[in-house]
Amino acid sequence: MPEIWNVIKRRMRLGLVMLALAVIASCGRRERGAEAKAGAPAVPVRVATAIVQEVPLTIEVTGSFVAEESSDLAPRVAGRVLATPVEVGDYVRRGDPVVVLDPTDQQLVVRQAEASFQQARAAVVEAQVAIGLKPGAPFRAEAVPTVRAARANWEAAEAQVGQAQAEEARYAALVETGDVSRSAFEQTRTQARAAEASARAAREQYEAALDAARKAYEAVKTAQAAAEAARAALEIARRDLANTVIRAPFNGSITARPVSVGEWVALTTNAATLTKLQPIRLQLLIPERHSGQVRLGMTASARVDAYPNHDFTGKVTIINAAVDPQSRTFLVEAEFANTDGALRPGMFAVAHLLLPQTERAVFVPPSALLFESETESRQVYVIENGKARVRVVQIGKAEADGMIRVLFGLSGGELVVTSNLERLYDQAPVRIEASS
Repeated sequence: MPEIWNVIKRRMRLGLVMLALAVIASCGRRERGAEAKAGAPAVPVRVATAIVQEVPLTIEVTGSFVAEESSDLAPRVAGRVLATPVEVGDYVRRGDPVVVLDPTDQQLVVRQAEASFQQARAAVVEAQVAIGLKPGAPFRAEAVPTVRAARANWEAAEAQVGQAQAEEARYAALVETGDVSRSAFEQTRTQARAAEASARAAREQYEAALDAARKAYEAVKTAQAAAEAARAALEIARRDLANTVIRAPFNGSITARPVSVGEWVALTTNAATLTKLQPIRLQLLIPERHSGQVRLGMTASARVDAYPNHDFTGKVTIINAAVDPQSRTFLVEAEFANTDGALRPGMFAVAHLLLPQTERAVFVPPSALLFESETESRQVYVIENGKARVRVVQIGKAEADGMIRVLFGLSGGELVVTSNLERLYDQAPVRIEASS
């Protein structure tokens, strides 16, 4: 309701202005009418009815088009420009080359990285062979050949200890009965102690072999880590080689390409600017009084100076929740498909947001309008009692069917003159020849 009252107030103010212009224009026409002879012949005219239609209520605002995406393409490696396969204005697709750098240095880096990687892989194989580890197999220290041999020696020594200790026990019993001499018993006991010492030494050798195997496996892991580092260095070198070609990250048009062949570019150099125009966005600043009316998905129509008689249609996609306290406006963005590329970033547009309500509108054909240069106003002639009466009107935009909307000056249903306007003046007698 507050919005409707605002519309009524604006129309009342504009109505007063129209009335003042009508008085001025009427005075001018009366002067010409006074000069005409009494009983002047009626002017033959054609007429049309000022029709009334219900049209959608809209919010009219202005704004500018901005690109959906715009990216400054900088090189990821420094180098000298070898080729520039695109020019400003060219359309490119994602992945197309935009600027090509000299790849010679990066090719050498790749070759060096490949050699280092091969060397690191060979070191891994050598370390694995040293402990009998097959590629991809899990590590078990007991499975290492040297460890297995040391364990076998230890187990054999333990078996000998068992035999020697059994012989020692048998001789100890025999020496008590006097069946063997004590010297024989002492020799058997010495052999048992020697077997035990040999078993301890064999066990120490086994434990040393286990420790050595584990250390050897650590060397394998170190070699594998070095190989992974070499692989990563190779991948980085290959990536840098690929990055000597600057490619388009998305479909769009080249809007700038400030580099030339032979120029050295650094990582901070802007090699080209790529702009995505399909779709394109229209940014609008809406007065805060409309904040309760604007909704996502609303239809938005826009006109630009380049295509003054064409309405571009889009949808509201973004509504900023905050109102600028300085301008008392909030930002709204509408998206337009722009399949033909007619709309471009920076274009100024007059837009209308389509509200769900409708309003009464009056339309007349373009031939009913007359421009009055003295008052710089638009006028129509309305037939009243066989005479032409001048009306000053304010017009809106032309519709798709060519009819012109009259914002003020007509109420609808009037007969308006569509021919011989230049021969008419206020209260000029007319004769209707035809109507449309």
